[in-house]
Amino acid sequence: MSGRDHVEPGGPALTLALSDQVTLTKISVGPMDNNAYLLTPEDGGSVLIDAAEDDTRLLSLIDGRPVAVIVTTHRHGDHWQALPSVAEATGATLVCGRPDVDAIATGAWVEGLTGAWDGDEVTVGDGVLEVIGLVGHTPGSIALAFTGGDGVVHLFTGDSLFPGGPGRTNSPEDFASLMDDLQAKVFNRFDDSTVVYPGHGDGTTLGAERGHVEEWRARGW
Repeated sequence: MSGRDHVEPGGPALTLALSDQVTLTKISVGPMDNNAYLLTPEDGGSVLIDAAEDDTRLLSLIDGRPVAVIVTTHRHGDHWQALPSVAEATGATLVCGRPDVDAIATGAWVEGLTGAWDGDEVTVGDGVLEVIGLVGHTPGSIALAFTGGDGVVHLFTGDSLFPGGPGRTNSPEDFASLMDDLQAKVFNRFDDSTVVYPGHGDGTTLGAERGHVEEWRARGW
């Protein structure tokens, strides 16, 4: 059964209005059902979150519109395979979590990556994406929070939060770090109406997930 904001791998894009000025387009690319999100303002350059795979589809989605910034949510290769070619085609500024800069620059062979962390912002039209550092899935994973015109927060979480739990971690210490960051920086801050857009698959809301946080801690994944 399909969940919230569902798109089929390789299928048509889904477009939603986040505010009067900004639209969101979501597509799934590549063999791992990676989500790529394009935020397009009425005025100014777009922001692409995760140039994951399939530069041809991503550039077709962009369709010649100016792209101001490409944000990579974390260092894992399935989230930046198309970054070099899309960056070259668009001339966009490249942003990622500060602790993941070197790994992405080396893996993707890209230059000029700007590191961002808690409190930093990426401008999109007349709004901003607030950067939130979430340590655990990788050292430099980030989420991005956009507040819509109706006050609803739209949270792009990469692989740090999915329907049903946090993203994969490689040690108990990493798991505890990710859970602590999710609890302090996400669940304790944003309300139940907050919409979650993960790096793979369908979306969810914080309200749908909040009651399970202690279950996640108890199970350890």
